[in-house]
Amino acid sequence: MFEMSKKNKMQSAFIIGLFMLIITLIVYYICYALNLGTMSIIIALVFSIVTSWSSYYYSDKIVLALNKARPATKEEDLKIVNILDSLMVPSGLTSKPRLYVVEDPQPNAFATGRNPENAIICVTTGLLEKLDYYELEGVIAHELSHIKNYDIRLSCVVSVMVGFIVMLSDMFSRMLFWGGTRHNNKDNENNGNAILMVLGLICLILAPIFGTLMKLALSRKREFLADSTAVEFTRNPDGLISALQKLENDQNELKTANKATENMYIVNPFKSNKKKKSSSVWSTHPSTEDRIEALRNIK
Repeated sequence: MFEMSKKNKMQSAFIIGLFMLIITLIVYYICYALNLGTMSIIIALVFSIVTSWSSYYYSDKIVLALNKARPATKEEDLKIVNILDSLMVPSGLTSKPRLYVVEDPQPNAFATGRNPENAIICVTTGLLEKLDYYELEGVIAHELSHIKNYDIRLSCVVSVMVGFIVMLSDMFSRMLFWGGTRHNNKDNENNGNAILMVLGLICLILAPIFGTLMKLALSRKREFLADSTAVEFTRNPDGLISALQKLENDQNELKTANKATENMYIVNPFKSNKKKKSSSVWSTHPSTEDRIEALRNIK
């Protein structure tokens, strides 16, 4: 477990650095196309640093705001509060995550935050109403696993950064059709600027695709680990198996869900009429059937 957490931290640092580079090149291309000259690289660097810093420190608040979540209370949500309290000792976490609730009939949950000391578990009212005690315990244990394994830092930061890149690409890729790039006929044009321009253009086109694929791959890989770690906490794979079956069969759409954060939920919040037995490269989650089979093998 320690080695996995260490590996996740290193992956988080690498991905944050990679996204800073991509955002810098994209913004540089945009600024240079707007004829901002030598200020382009300065603006690009400042923008990438600010967005990366904001993504790291405020990603949880952004995600909660997007999902319109409210803090859980003992008066309204005593059952889930008690379940979390009972799982703190087997989880080995020293800081208790904050609980939030989304008013929505679809049963679902996610964890977010930059580290276990600033973690959040968010559940829907549909989850609280439709699952029994042991099923809820399995879901909360799954989310605690994401927190302990430092999955929350990576998934949340990547989600926010991918969102930034997609937004930039959507807003400014049209510039290719509106005005083209800056043309300079001087013989002493800086070759470094030309290289950065090419790299920026490539990133502008390809970054949303690569970023989304990275987000999807990371999400699928870590769901299996979180499921198995949850069983270590509860010693009851049947509870999580039953919960996954109920979540998969529920056909309600999660109204507050969006493409940027869909990978964070325990099951995909967007329902499809076609039942998939295996996940594709575009799937944010492993198939529920594969996850249940893996849990049954633990038994």
